[in-house]
Amino acid sequence: MAKLLALGLVAVLGLVGLGIEGVETGQKAPWRIHTLFSVECQNYFDWQTVGLMHSFKKAQQPGPITRLLSCTDEEKQKYRGMDLAPTLEVPSMSRHPRTGDWYPAINKPAGVVHWLENSKDAENVDWVVILDADMIIRGPIIPWELGAEKGRPVAAYYGYLIGCDNILAKLHTEHPELCDKVGGLLAMHIDDLRALAPMWLSKTEEVREDRAHWATNITGDIYAKGWISEMYGYSFGAAEVGLRHKINDNLMIYPGYIPREGVDPILFHYGLPFTVGNWSFSKLDHHEDDIVYDCGRLFPEPPYPREVQLMESDPNKRRALFLSIECINTLNEGLLLQHKANGCSKPGWSKYLSFIRSKTFAELTRPRFLTPPTLQTMDESIQTVQKQVIDKPGKKYPKIHTIFSTECTTYFDWQTVGLVHSFHLSGQPGNITRLLSCTDEDLKKYTGHDLVPTHYVPSMSRHPLTGDWYPAINKPAAVLHWLNHANIDAEFIVILDADMILRGPITPWEFKAERGRPVSTPYDYLIGCDNELAKLHTRHPEACDKVGGVIVMHIDDLRKFAMLWLHKTEEVRADKAQYATNITGDIYASGWISEMYGYSFGAAELKLRHIINKEILIYPGYIPEPGVSYRVFHYGLEFKVGNWSIDKANYRNVDMINKCWEKFPDPPDPSTLDQADEDIRQRDLLSIECAKTLNEALHLHHKRRNCPDPSTISTSNLNSGKDDTMSRKFGSFDEITASRSNQMPKNNSHEPSKPAMIDGTFSSFRFWVVALWVFAGLGFLAVMFVVFSGPKRRGTRGKIYRNKRRSSYAGYSDMNGRDRQIRSADASL
Repeated sequence: MAKLLALGLVAVLGLVGLGIEGVETGQKAPWRIHTLFSVECQNYFDWQTVGLMHSFKKAQQPGPITRLLSCTDEEKQKYRGMDLAPTLEVPSMSRHPRTGDWYPAINKPAGVVHWLENSKDAENVDWVVILDADMIIRGPIIPWELGAEKGRPVAAYYGYLIGCDNILAKLHTEHPELCDKVGGLLAMHIDDLRALAPMWLSKTEEVREDRAHWATNITGDIYAKGWISEMYGYSFGAAEVGLRHKINDNLMIYPGYIPREGVDPILFHYGLPFTVGNWSFSKLDHHEDDIVYDCGRLFPEPPYPREVQLMESDPNKRRALFLSIECINTLNEGLLLQHKANGCSKPGWSKYLSFIRSKTFAELTRPRFLTPPTLQTMDESIQTVQKQVIDKPGKKYPKIHTIFSTECTTYFDWQTVGLVHSFHLSGQPGNITRLLSCTDEDLKKYTGHDLVPTHYVPSMSRHPLTGDWYPAINKPAAVLHWLNHANIDAEFIVILDADMILRGPITPWEFKAERGRPVSTPYDYLIGCDNELAKLHTRHPEACDKVGGVIVMHIDDLRKFAMLWLHKTEEVRADKAQYATNITGDIYASGWISEMYGYSFGAAELKLRHIINKEILIYPGYIPEPGVSYRVFHYGLEFKVGNWSIDKANYRNVDMINKCWEKFPDPPDPSTLDQADEDIRQRDLLSIECAKTLNEALHLHHKRRNCPDPSTISTSNLNSGKDDTMSRKFGSFDEITASRSNQMPKNNSHEPSKPAMIDGTFSSFRFWVVALWVFAGLGFLAVMFVVFSGPKRRGTRGKIYRNKRRSSYAGYSDMNGRDRQIRSADASL
């Protein structure tokens, strides 16, 4: 009896405590929570399930959890993981019963519908949290504490769902204005889920069948295969039933990303590859991995916290590295416990296992609880920024759109891959669009259409009126074409060059851009602003600003200015009498920087005076100002660290995109840098960071086009053909937030790898046989040529082009990002 009374007292106190918690958070009961996640009968999902279930318990997530397990009858017969989590079996819809379409992602909404219709748990719950299997929970996810209300779910931000802003939403929902770009983490009231779930499934089927609108520039799907139809099914379904989300971009983070200052995420989403020093992890490397059932085997151990402490001086970047190792260490901890549950013998001692079991690790991974910065929704963050930075509370938050100009060449394609990858890492708000200038002939051969959302522009490299060959004019021409042909709802436009790497967001409110006051970076070598050149080409030479590189301009200013930018570029380019270096600063005296003057003179005509900020952009290889956190690398110039170097001009004809695993030379390890001179060390650290970001972008690109694993096949076969096997979408197709790329045919014209070893005797014999045949053939052709050409033969005078090495003057060897000045074959050099 005493025990019963004690238990009753505990129960009452527990209910009182929960009631108080409800009062403190602004909402009383109902507070019952149920967590759901969807998987299939595969090893790939089993190890993810182990990680999620372990973190669910460790984070003290309230309420029960259910795994929605979609399996075919054949898969179920061989399946070993039925006891890994509380499970509801769901009939598989991977192969659609009506259309026969193979699309495993549809199992997620189908599983939720099945749970609502068949589970007793669904009748005894008020709030539902929906996660993906490839997640690690760091702290309790309580919907009402996140700000969720009935009719207002909370969700994570998926900014790449550009179909919410274009024809896709208009085709698939009667309320496109309600379409929210969300996914990943969903927390909603059960009544909202009951209304949404059937529509989620229906809209997924609808978008999946709309093949006419699968293109990347419409959906943002890098494969243009409809793989993210389920995500649009959710957003369009929610719009149909009138659900507007509270969008939070702080609760969830991808390991490898840098958290915002003061933000402590409560959820890891490891859908993208991430690295810490020389260590890396990608879930796609473990598709068929039976690590759950292989006793004693864990994922490769990451660096220890003490090692990470020495890797990075920037505290925010260092915090990102700590989050990355926490994610994989939690996964490994879950696997250790699962192996024990499987009956595996206790593994032997190791330093890593000792660390995982230590109090230190337990303290580092204790449950995280919500902080005010983490709780801020995107609307609230916007309001805070407006109040603190813009100081205009009544003004609407300005939308941003980033654009950059390229041409139909692989030279620009690898730059595109680097820029887009860094765009996503940087947290830059808004969308990004590539302005792609191509001739009809180039466009027929071009294979890089799906690298990024693209606006196509007729090429003006060869001027249609004068015949002048000047590719740099494509930049203002493309901007003008985009303004006249695209549906643009952004208030501010950020204009970049392709050869840039973003390190952080560039926003008009932070850098004080306003209508009539664009922001840009200094280009001091544009001396024509100070002499007769400006007096000849603008009525307001006193308003000529020496700027370029990064431009942040109000859309109204850009609409007025773009035509002048193009016109002044043509005008300066035609003024050959003023090409001299002492007038323009152009070291080639060939008019190659006419486009830059076109910008400055066009802006002067409208009296657009720039806010010139020297803390936005830095060239790798330059010594940074102490304490400045530069937002952009502009790698138009060669940069080096010791004997290692990168010069983008050397990669003009190297196919970095279509050749599997092509990359730049690995930079030195930061730990090897000379510590004596801090300025030099900081310079070299920035150079290493730029190179590593470029190589990381290329690696992710090649991984997404299913390049064969270089560790499992011979190098000679590395580029032997295209692997047309698409990596299937499992669970949530979160890999999309990485750099946007495409599967493309390989070009083997440049082969950097060593040939496979073969028998030396046979190789030598074959060489002499082939050489003999070649010699005989050439001799025969020479004789025939002499016989038939006779005295009428004419000599041809060959042209010799000298490659002019860039001057040591670091002013502008391609500060506009396209290396225009070193096209020596077409310049007057």
